[in-house]
Amino acid sequence: MNVDDGAATVRLPSFRGRRNLREEITETLRGAVISGELQPGAVYSAPSLAEQFGVSATPVREAMLDLAKEGLVDVVRNKGFRVTHLSAAELDHITEIRALIEIPVIRKITDQGVDPAVIERLRPLAAGIEDAARRRDFIAHVTIDMEFHLALLEQAGNPRLVEIVRSLRVSSRLYGLRTLTEGTALFDSSHEHAELLDLIAARDADGAEALMRRHLGHVRGIWAGDGTDDDTAADRSAAHP
Repeated sequence: MNVDDGAATVRLPSFRGRRNLREEITETLRGAVISGELQPGAVYSAPSLAEQFGVSATPVREAMLDLAKEGLVDVVRNKGFRVTHLSAAELDHITEIRALIEIPVIRKITDQGVDPAVIERLRPLAAGIEDAARRRDFIAHVTIDMEFHLALLEQAGNPRLVEIVRSLRVSSRLYGLRTLTEGTALFDSSHEHAELLDLIAARDADGAEALMRRHLGHVRGIWAGDGTDDDTAADRSAAHP
């Protein structure tokens, strides 16, 4: 079922009979904002979104208020919630900060070695990211991708670092997802997760660092949704290792 608030059609799952309702709705709506399923500038009402989820408006409204605290939406009195917009410059700033943190951390954990059990636990997530890309399930793609990368960064043993990266990722927008077609940058970016695990398992720090830099470049190109090619975006990330 799709939701149409007069501005955009949104594809959301049903949550009838699910546990941890508010948390699941919050996670899904967060993914919908980051992936562009909930469009920047559009105003969405809790009742219309609740109809899609198959629940009452209360947990949806609570979830949207949680997203407002994260800066993903603004409250519009008597109307609902407006999805906030990020400029290209703001996305570049996020990419720069992520590169400064994630690239050296990936190198560090590869040098130190990651428990093989952790690598094997992450492989289904890497496969899930690729599957979501093939199905063009952008919300699932964003949600699983965040879980994968944060779990990797946790291996550095610094919870504050993980929370900072989580905040940066929550602030991100992948405006270009809707314009991507099968076999383009989204799938290329998705396949890099399995490659990264292979490099970490082999303790190839140079290879893991290079792949992480390339991966951020691919992601920035997808974020843009404005014709930015992957090589240009990768050069931006490489300039801020």
